[in-house]
Amino acid sequence: MIVRKFKPTDLKRVFEIENMSFNQSYGINMFQKLYEMGVGFLVAEEDGYVIGYVIFWIKYENQGHIISIAVDKNHRRSKAGTELLIRAISILSMLKIDAIYLEVNENNTGAIEFYKTFNFKVDRTVPGYYENGDGAKIMYLPLKRGKVA
Repeated sequence: MIVRKFKPTDLKRVFEIENMSFNQSYGINMFQKLYEMGVGFLVAEEDGYVIGYVIFWIKYENQGHIISIAVDKNHRRSKAGTELLIRAISILSMLKIDAIYLEVNENNTGAIEFYKTFNFKVDRTVPGYYENGDGAKIMYLPLKRGKVA
């Protein structure tokens, strides 16, 4: 497995992974716009086939944000998500930010536990965050001088 920069030819496959992973999708046009804006956009590839992705950016001057991360359901537990998150954290931490934030459905206990293994902490819960009425856990990873605190 390799982790590499997203290419426009990956768009359809990334959108497929998004749709199989989430009840509420960003939409293919949003992925295109994010790429054009220059956000961090990486894919995990195995034997030439995209199996996962992560999108991230600097939301505020001192705050990174994981916009979305997902792995094809047939490739979960392959460490693709781990590798993608490690790379995103590494890139964001080089930018000397104070913390990395993300949102996760409060009912997605597997994802919450996954992020906790990276020392993400729950900041707060936002009721009704998603269109279907589910709440979101806002999680953050504190950084100190560009390194995990």
